[in-house]
Amino acid sequence: QVPLVESGGGLVQAGDSLRLSCTASGSLLALNFMGWHRQAPGKQLELVAHISRKGTINYGDSMEGRCTVSMDNRRNTAYLQVDSLAPEDTGNYICFIQVGGQISRGQGTQVIVST
Repeated sequence: QVPLVESGGGLVQAGDSLRLSCTASGSLLALNFMGWHRQAPGKQLELVAHISRKGTINYGDSMEGRCTVSMDNRRNTAYLQVDSLAPEDTGNYICFIQVGGQISRGQGTQVIVST
């Protein structure tokens, strides 16, 4: 398992923006991609976005058009910029990473969007 440290969540108002960060540590020579899932209350885990080491990006349906994923390879850190937040975006945003053939996940960072 790759240790992941997420940050940037919090309580915000509808229409606000957030920038989430996820930093990986350890041996990452075989890093393939990093990304974010969202676990909303009472709903299934869903993909928000992921980005490969080479910069290939894939967005899930839930937040496409309102979020931007990026990665700083030197810092082993992935970022998720989320704009125009709405109450339905409330949830636990969980970072994941694939190194070699193994996927690791963080504990997540909570985002609560109030009206």
